[in-house]
Amino acid sequence: MSRIDDRNYDELRDIRITRNYLKHPQGSVLMEMGYTKVICTAMIDDRVPPFLKGTDTGWITAEYSMLPGSTTHRKFRDSTRGRVEGRSQEIQRLIGRSLRGVMDLSIIGERTIWIDCDVIQADGGTRTASITGGFVALVDALNWLYERGEIKQIPISNFVSAISVGIVDNKVMLDLCYEEDHRASVDMNIVMTDDGQFIEIQGTGEESTFSKMELNKLLDFAEKGNNELIIKQREALGDISQLIGKNIEGENHD
Repeated sequence: MSRIDDRNYDELRDIRITRNYLKHPQGSVLMEMGYTKVICTAMIDDRVPPFLKGTDTGWITAEYSMLPGSTTHRKFRDSTRGRVEGRSQEIQRLIGRSLRGVMDLSIIGERTIWIDCDVIQADGGTRTASITGGFVALVDALNWLYERGEIKQIPISNFVSAISVGIVDNKVMLDLCYEEDHRASVDMNIVMTDDGQFIEIQGTGEESTFSKMELNKLLDFAEKGNNELIIKQREALGDISQLIGKNIEGENHD
């Protein structure tokens, strides 16, 4: 059996990260993973949620949506429904948790950084593309503050990315497109840092159980995929990537 697009089982789709995609946000990225395309923006608000007022600590929050033309059948906007659908809520919470996991929020002061991820074309892996692209947009927004002298460092300890893995027709696969995800008996999304730590593992047997051996292979594929995505993030960020994981004196945390 071969994959739909003739990739190897442990091979990512074509990855493109285009920075400064929009004019107004402090950070903006077009994140492309195969046919999946997500616009990720990071915008700074000099306010924090009520529970953080007076703490001199900031916050990162995310919103996620799929535009009407992103799927084969027109997707209704949340504004039409009058509420944010449950899937979108789950994904935007995942994006926020993933990015906060590598941030020292006290360094940005009482500011909120909004990460908005809008899917303009969906072909599987939209939540993982949102995290991977959202991280780059976040770094650009923080660098905007850093260059203006409003913060003394970019307060990120590690790179973070996310990738999907699954079991399709009894084969472990990396970076599932929609057709593969639709047929998967096991489906997982794994968020990792550049030093091999896990931030979140979401996984379920959609139609069957899976063994510990299969789980280990899924994790191995995910680690390989995330390592490759982080290389892409570093390439996209260029010299800015050297500022990640450093303290005020410019020395590595470790």
